[in-house]
Amino acid sequence: MNLLSKKFTALLGSKGWISPENCLPWQRDWLDQNGETPLGVARIKSTAEVTEVLRLCRSEKLPIVPQGGNTGLVGGGVLGAPNGVIVSLSRMNVISSPDLSGGTIAVEAGVILESLHQYLKGTGLMLPMHLGSEGSAQIGGLIATNAGGSHAFRYGMMQDLVLGLEVVLADGTVWNGMRSVQKDNSGYQLRKLFCGSEGTLGIVTRAILKLSPEPKQYLTSLLAVSDASGLVKLSARLRAESGEFLTAMEFFSNVGLDIALKNIPQLVFPLQNRTSFYLLVEASSGSMQVPLDLILAEVIEWGMSEGIIIDSALAMSSAQRAAFWRLREDQPEGQRQLGVQLKHDISVPPGQLVDFLNRANDECSKILKGVRINPFGHLGDGNVHYNLSPPLGQQDFFGLDSEFAIKLGRLATMMGGSFAAEHGIGRTKTLLADILIDPVERNMMKRVKKSLDDSNQLNPDVLVSI
Repeated sequence: MNLLSKKFTALLGSKGWISPENCLPWQRDWLDQNGETPLGVARIKSTAEVTEVLRLCRSEKLPIVPQGGNTGLVGGGVLGAPNGVIVSLSRMNVISSPDLSGGTIAVEAGVILESLHQYLKGTGLMLPMHLGSEGSAQIGGLIATNAGGSHAFRYGMMQDLVLGLEVVLADGTVWNGMRSVQKDNSGYQLRKLFCGSEGTLGIVTRAILKLSPEPKQYLTSLLAVSDASGLVKLSARLRAESGEFLTAMEFFSNVGLDIALKNIPQLVFPLQNRTSFYLLVEASSGSMQVPLDLILAEVIEWGMSEGIIIDSALAMSSAQRAAFWRLREDQPEGQRQLGVQLKHDISVPPGQLVDFLNRANDECSKILKGVRINPFGHLGDGNVHYNLSPPLGQQDFFGLDSEFAIKLGRLATMMGGSFAAEHGIGRTKTLLADILIDPVERNMMKRVKKSLDDSNQLNPDVLVSI
């Protein structure tokens, strides 16, 4: 054991310091495309330990990468170069009792999202954050990436669910912003500064989250839709008729469905007819008096009369509801099993979705003939996960990765959208951000980074390069 490992072991104990030869579970990202061997992994279990680790790393001039569940898709939770330290928050997993009257709960950063969902069962409250990786994604990582998920258009992004934070800054100073109120205009909204900061400004250790009443009824339907234009028309009708009861509108394509059904045997497709697109619709209410079935039936009847809806199925049980959701949530896993892929996380105004898909498909086909395109995502907020696989019989993209990213990013930006809707910038999109984001905005980001991490030790070269 070298001297540095001895220092960390003395500080954290044998279970708290993982030596380089045992670091593989923390070393690579979910896509296995990014990550270098660290000097070790610090598995901290308290805010005080985070402080001591950061101070030791500062004295030794070691880069630090905070890591949650390591479910990110842009390389932000792993090292970009050797000789750094990964700080894992997974052992900080305490959940406090919820404040039932105020609708809040305090949690440590390492709490897994699904564990929090299970903890809140029976309380009448819920955290309205849902995404495919919730079985491993941790609260700290969700905050650091400002996660969105499938219910964002109704409940907001993670920054809208965070009331208070505790953060350890780069020099080891602890900022205690653990306030439990929604109204707090006592200065800059620092808690939102750390939402989406991707571990570059400080390490989130605890949070107070805003909860919502748990619905007493859900109505979930899977609809086969004629084409992309039909998706947009149906979305507008659902908004008009369902209003505040509309919880989610998730879409995927027939291409994605084929990939998922082929690679994930447990999936069950409930419709008799196949078409170009599918829409998963969910409505919910805190009152059993709201006739969700009648509201949705009216929309489906209208859609069928217009030739927009080709087929439909209604979930008749919680198990069937979960099976419907898996068809959408397992889209990333299905595509991952195809092999190499390019993932583009785009958002455009929902009304421009058809234009984006048509133009994006044309641009990609010009760049590489036969490229396989699989769009899916969150129709309610215009977030499209625009994923590409090489042409059949080919194993790579021939170095065209950047050309795809720039073309698609420029198209989204020109439409008033974003090339980084909810996955963040991480390591893989910093150069793209320098190209597509206004220089004034990029310089503001760099100045914020320098002001809070002047030695550039926290996640260097993630989000911004200084």
